[in-house]
Amino acid sequence: MSDSTALPGAFAEIADDFHALSGRDRLQLLLDFSNDLPALPERYADHPELLEPVPECQSPIFLITEVQGTGREATARLFFSAPPEAPTTRGFASILAEALDGRTVGEVLDTPESVTGALGLAEVVSPLRLNGMAGMLVRIKRQLAEKSAP
Repeated sequence: MSDSTALPGAFAEIADDFHALSGRDRLQLLLDFSNDLPALPERYADHPELLEPVPECQSPIFLITEVQGTGREATARLFFSAPPEAPTTRGFASILAEALDGRTVGEVLDTPESVTGALGLAEVVSPLRLNGMAGMLVRIKRQLAEKSAP
């Protein structure tokens, strides 16, 4: 049973999808997410030095955010680079992109760090990998807070 009521809307839906499945099927859904990670826009694909690494991840992953507007009502945009040979990491990035990209900065900043543990993946991926997803969220929130400040 999931406790998705405390999660932001998009995360609650994703958590419900994971909790509706058994362990092996949860892992498959995570792999499905990895296939859905949007490609980097050319402005970043051609300039990987602009992206921030996430050292908590076992695989090389990089991210960058953009803010359209100012303050908490600005729109947050998220972009990730993760290699295809790192499907777990790509899956986590894709979940964050689906749940948070296009939301307001305030919604993203208010997202509790506990969302990474609320997906029911602890039984199919290592705590170290879950820590990587949490590291992505921390960096996203920090970048958005800096970029949305008036």
